[in-house]
Amino acid sequence: MTSAQLAVRIGIRQPSFAELEKSEADKRITLASLERVAKALDCQLVYALVPNRSLSDQLAERAEDIAEEQLAAVDQTMKLEKQSVTNTRQRDALKQRIILGLFDKPSRLWRLP
Repeated sequence: MTSAQLAVRIGIRQPSFAELEKSEADKRITLASLERVAKALDCQLVYALVPNRSLSDQLAERAEDIAEEQLAAVDQTMKLEKQSVTNTRQRDALKQRIILGLFDKPSRLWRLP
């Protein structure tokens, strides 16, 4: 189908359709315009955000970051008081904080720093 034919189906003139194509190429086309084109082509417009990583990976990474921040502050205080703990105990505490972050109140994972 030519652009002139599609313009007629949409209900606009060909020069307006050319501007519509240009707006798409410039990534400034509106969803409303895309819906009109889809309808004219007897199509359904699908608008989606596709994550680059799985949600579980994102949650685990965020929980670990927050747990490390929290434990670093505690560790510093413990060292100042000459009460530091072993690396094994630190790893166990980190795992526990990660689990709490993931399952206790996951909404806390997305707070702003």
